[in-house]
Amino acid sequence: MSFSFTLIDTIPATPRQIYDAWLDSRGHTAMTGSAAEAAAIEGASFTAWGGYITGRNLTLEPSRRIVQSWRTTRFTANDPDSRIEVLLEPTAEGSTLTLHHTDVPDGHTGYQNGGWQEHYFEPMKRYFAVKR
Repeated sequence: MSFSFTLIDTIPATPRQIYDAWLDSRGHTAMTGSAAEAAAIEGASFTAWGGYITGRNLTLEPSRRIVQSWRTTRFTANDPDSRIEVLLEPTAEGSTLTLHHTDVPDGHTGYQNGGWQEHYFEPMKRYFAVKR
């Protein structure tokens, strides 16, 4: 069994800045503070957090939408990949980032209960605040 959730936050950067950083090895590493390998190519594989997260780009709409398969080293061999959809909308403060995380294996509630905020949203806010 799996579950899904949605998180929304405001990031002090344009949708283009977020999109470009998310899909670039150096940018993703800088905005999260942990090693990543990424490319802005549909079908390309990626890693984040030093290999803890792996996946593949499924759909890319520049400056607007990123859909990726997503799994961590905590997933069992029987767990299918989960899926994230990142939606970016411009606001006066930067961008609204809406994250839909689906097909998350049961028991992996940490992603919903602070993991995304601690390991992505808060580091991104600090990173982009300095870049403005």
